[in-house]
Amino acid sequence: MFAKVLIANRGEIARRIIRTCRRMGIATVAVYSDADEKALHVREADEAVRIGEPPVAKSYLNIEAILRAAEETGAEAIHPGYGLLSENAEFARAAVARGIKFIGPSAEAIAAMGSKVAARETVKRAGAPVVPGSEGAVADADEAARMAAEIGYPVMLKASYGGGGIGMQVVQSEEELRKAFASNSARAKAYFGNGEMFLEKRVQRPRHVEIQVLCDAHGQAVYLWERECSIQRRHQKVVEEAPSPFVDEALRQRMGEAALAICRAIGYENAGTLEFLVDEDKNFYFLEMNTRLQVEHPVTEMVTGLDLVEWQLRIAAGEPLGFRQGDIRRDGHAIECRVYAEDPEKMLPSPGTISRLVLPEGEGIRNDVGVESGSEITPYYDPMIGKLIAHGRDRAEAIQRMQQALDAYVLEGIRSNLPLLRAIVASDRFRAGDTTTDFLESWGKR
Repeated sequence: MFAKVLIANRGEIARRIIRTCRRMGIATVAVYSDADEKALHVREADEAVRIGEPPVAKSYLNIEAILRAAEETGAEAIHPGYGLLSENAEFARAAVARGIKFIGPSAEAIAAMGSKVAARETVKRAGAPVVPGSEGAVADADEAARMAAEIGYPVMLKASYGGGGIGMQVVQSEEELRKAFASNSARAKAYFGNGEMFLEKRVQRPRHVEIQVLCDAHGQAVYLWERECSIQRRHQKVVEEAPSPFVDEALRQRMGEAALAICRAIGYENAGTLEFLVDEDKNFYFLEMNTRLQVEHPVTEMVTGLDLVEWQLRIAAGEPLGFRQGDIRRDGHAIECRVYAEDPEKMLPSPGTISRLVLPEGEGIRNDVGVESGSEITPYYDPMIGKLIAHGRDRAEAIQRMQQALDAYVLEGIRSNLPLLRAIVASDRFRAGDTTTDFLESWGKR
């Protein structure tokens, strides 16, 4: 096992990784920008290294500064967390070239899933279903219009590279498509360095269901059931749960086997997540693969009893999985709410200083946070304050515990989405498990 790990991230996920490393006896190195000099993850790590100015391009995306920090502190491995450089093949390749283990899949596996167009081809070869769409990137708006006419409206215009809903838009007509193509391509170019676009048929009222996988270097791979992640705003997840209230055992097995087939097709190692759209008839279609730890990994941990960060570390260190598919338990139900510093009506970031933060406690309640009373939420980074997770013997108990925890959550000094989260969890649609991806848009209309 590694003696020292550098964490190339910040906030909540950096603290989460430190927690597991400390339990395993692994020393940790934090990196920080000037804006995060007094942050909790910096104080909690065994060592901390400044890597630059607040903007991410000058700090948390500065590959050379991060690798130099690893070398100077003698870190044997780098954990990228999620977001930032976690799915950057260049970063993974550069770390390995410097003799530092990247805690995640190979650069080749990251690249194979980094292009959504290339990923579609890989998935089809693996025998897993994909949403009907263009066979490759479309050259311009004219070609996109021709393809859309063949596929049939509505269609989803998507960036070939990147994620998080950036460069993605549903279009209902050729006029909308032509208007959207240039702006979405430019946005994708700005964020991901590549403006390629492709088209997919819009699946009506789908659910967003993902499969968590673990794959070791010895040919053993398992799936850790599924997560329901359909409640989203601007393609960003807001509430997640495990298991899905919609998925039955037959569908669960089919999706799990499809996920592992895709992993085998690219020689995948470490933790990963296969995301699917599931229609009303329980047909499922590959959406994308996240070659990293997910924000919502705690709900899987709560129902399986497994520490996913621990298994990331063990797999990266060359250890085999110590269990098989039949050994994985599914205990009760877990729900996660993402708490954001944002205007609850406009759903826009609301930076400022947290004057008071009191986290809820109780049986089955877990808080993964990166801030405390007095912390400043800056405009430089994602405005997520933390994640509130509730576990119960069944879905009804998990909902009850989540509702009580949200009511007890105290966050003062800034605006937050707590009112929205409370309303979602109390809604009849959520309680009934009617959580399709149009939940927030259609809420109150049905």
